[in-house]
Amino acid sequence: MTTDDHIVFIVDDDERIREALNELLDSHGLRAIAFGSAGDYVSADKPNVPACLILDVELPDINGLDLQGQIAEGDHPPIVFITGHGDIPSSVRAIKHGAVDFLTKPFSDADLMAAVHAAITQDREKRSERAELGIFRQRYLELTPREREVLPLVVSGLLNKQAAAELRISEVTLQIHRRNVMQKMAAASLADLVRIAERLEIPITHSRRVGGKEHE
Repeated sequence: MTTDDHIVFIVDDDERIREALNELLDSHGLRAIAFGSAGDYVSADKPNVPACLILDVELPDINGLDLQGQIAEGDHPPIVFITGHGDIPSSVRAIKHGAVDFLTKPFSDADLMAAVHAAITQDREKRSERAELGIFRQRYLELTPREREVLPLVVSGLLNKQAAAELRISEVTLQIHRRNVMQKMAAASLADLVRIAERLEIPITHSRRVGGKEHE
């Protein structure tokens, strides 16, 4: 891991804690930026790289758990909570809402570093998934209106004949649209196209039926 492919954000109102965490992270080759309040963190420009947020629970302007709730809808980095006054309800709330860990001071360097590395790895994977989804969405936008009608019928498992009948087009025309969909979506197989459709949350409203009975 190089120092320019990640960032660790530290939000703690204790300057001594911020300095100690900065030194610890630096000794492990991790780049960090520290803030004394939630407001400073939220308003700061942040590099677009995999990240981790080390967040104190008790801050001067807002409770860290409340901040977690406020930023939950956005693309925020995974959170590692630290606190000098840990309790079970707070830790349960933090973990339930996606925190990687909830560490009570004094915690070991090893525990913190394990949580930070896990958070950065998690964020890197999420960013990769978002990038892939963005590519799928762009490809989907390049489909014609008719191809967008064909796609859910194909991934639902309908035979070409059944899908053609559903759209009131010839089977040959359906096959052309199906081939175009596969090519434009860069799907290597039907199974691949099904996976892409699931990622795009395309509604599947038909099931494969033969002779009026669902085909197993």
